[in-house]
Amino acid sequence: MWTIILLILSNIFMTFAWYGHLKFKSSALWIVILASWGIAFFEYCLQVPANRWGHERFSAAQLKIMQEVITLIVFCVFAVTFLREPLKWNYVVGFVMILLAVVFVFGFDQSSKGEPEDLPSVSQVDDGPGSEVE
Repeated sequence: MWTIILLILSNIFMTFAWYGHLKFKSSALWIVILASWGIAFFEYCLQVPANRWGHERFSAAQLKIMQEVITLIVFCVFAVTFLREPLKWNYVVGFVMILLAVVFVFGFDQSSKGEPEDLPSVSQVDDGPGSEVE
């Protein structure tokens, strides 16, 4: 659970670092770059522990797909509330397609780290009659 909480918090910082400056277009570019770097520091302070601790339970691919879904949710809320941009139907369709990726990444794994259980090794696979190497 801590992994998900840290990922959500880090994504809030990331979204503000990447897109918050869009509301301050009159500010000099170098100022918004420095401000974004400052905000991103806190993102990394949360993201790195989330991934390190999360990798004890989840595979890197599972962490990444969680990150992407959380990013989209945080961004949608940010875009609608902070930037006052509408959430269009095609954005929602795209988001649903990404959620399908979650089903494929998490739904078909039997172990907690994304490694299939009880699959034979390459040397144990029988390719059928006549497959012996001479």
